[in-house]
Amino acid sequence: MKAKTVYICSECGFESAKWLGKCPDCGSWNTFEESVVTKPAKASKGAQGTLSGARGISEPVRLSELKAASDERYRTGISEFDRVLGGGLVTGSVVLVGGDPGIGKSTILMQICFNMCAGRRVLYITGEESLAQIRMRAERLAGDAISSYESLFVDAKTDIADVLESISRIKPEVMVIDSIQTMYRSDISGAPGGVSQVRECAMLIINRAKTEGISVFLVGHVTKEGSLAGPRVLEHMVDCVLYFEGEQRLNHRVLRAVKNRYGSTNEIGVFEMGEKGLAEVKNPSMLTLSGRPENASGAAITCAMEGSRPILSEVQALATQTSFAVPRRMCAGFDYNRASLIIAVLEKHAGISLSHRDVYINVVGGIRLIEPAADMAVALAVASSVKNAPLGDDIIVIGELGLSGEIRAVNAISQRISEGVKMGFKRFIIPHQNKLAGASDFGDVQIYRAKTIAQALALTL
Repeated sequence: MKAKTVYICSECGFESAKWLGKCPDCGSWNTFEESVVTKPAKASKGAQGTLSGARGISEPVRLSELKAASDERYRTGISEFDRVLGGGLVTGSVVLVGGDPGIGKSTILMQICFNMCAGRRVLYITGEESLAQIRMRAERLAGDAISSYESLFVDAKTDIADVLESISRIKPEVMVIDSIQTMYRSDISGAPGGVSQVRECAMLIINRAKTEGISVFLVGHVTKEGSLAGPRVLEHMVDCVLYFEGEQRLNHRVLRAVKNRYGSTNEIGVFEMGEKGLAEVKNPSMLTLSGRPENASGAAITCAMEGSRPILSEVQALATQTSFAVPRRMCAGFDYNRASLIIAVLEKHAGISLSHRDVYINVVGGIRLIEPAADMAVALAVASSVKNAPLGDDIIVIGELGLSGEIRAVNAISQRISEGVKMGFKRFIIPHQNKLAGASDFGDVQIYRAKTIAQALALTL
């Protein structure tokens, strides 16, 4: 065995013989980590021939001759989780679940194990907790019912060779690895969680999952910037990447798919943390709007599309006189650069002076608005705070704001209005370009169309 020291980029996995400040492959700065790798000696030609024969090298075949794989899906027993996965857990798929510490990753995966062990063999591998700690969490979540989970097996291991041995012995259909950063290969130098260790251990698990049809959940740590720890190539290796979002001080969580080979990447699932674990939230709009003040200035309601689901969200803004030479701009749940753009448009095209005011923007409930359809709600909330005039409790504003002050059309406008009508709203301000095929189906509501932000302000303030 030959050992050598290499430097590996934690973002893309590029290897270099020396440390580099900038990765020549992906362009990231200060991402190279030192790693000692061990390579086996070169095999003889006879051995290589035997290895090739064992692998069974295949010949290229015509696309028309290929047989489609069966898209068999397992129901996890949690409909919100199934929605994010695209309808359920695909056989042989590998799902990477990331999120901040304490956000609820291990909790929801344990609940899924409870639901799926009825009729299936499920294996839960932990590298961070003892078996006694796993028992305590299971009793908290399921109580006395854990005695009925005969097909759920739990093991505490960190050596990937031992994990593969447990897989061969148990032969599970569903498996959880908590977490991939704690796994290591004894024949590779480096601490667990390093670039080489994470990549090699993940590859072994993925190969076993694909060859034996095991559905695998991998729990991944996140860095302080919020991205998954370890090499970025890990996200490319798996079939699905899910992120848990939300504040630990708040009860609800949002599960978002950022990659999904078997479904949409726009779907989200909403959960609420309780004593018995994470519970599904069937009506997220009700959750985000509960407790909002009446006739308060600086507040606007919009409807954002998360995949195929419309969700009403409350945007709050506070504009106050600044005591600094440069006014402050702070955002929670909304993109800072997008907010700066909206503030500039309000000053230029709506005549609202904000150069001497601090502006604070918050999306209530920890929801993060990422689509441009929330632009007009942010703009009207800021203008409402400046003028100290409420928009009204029964109004929803939807629209993207352009640099010229125009209100641009958004998609799925009928679904957004229908969600607002269902929640009791009577007035809607939408972009002038949006067409409504069945406007009479919304009942007794008032729909206003605005071409510019100035027209939207005239309709509300």
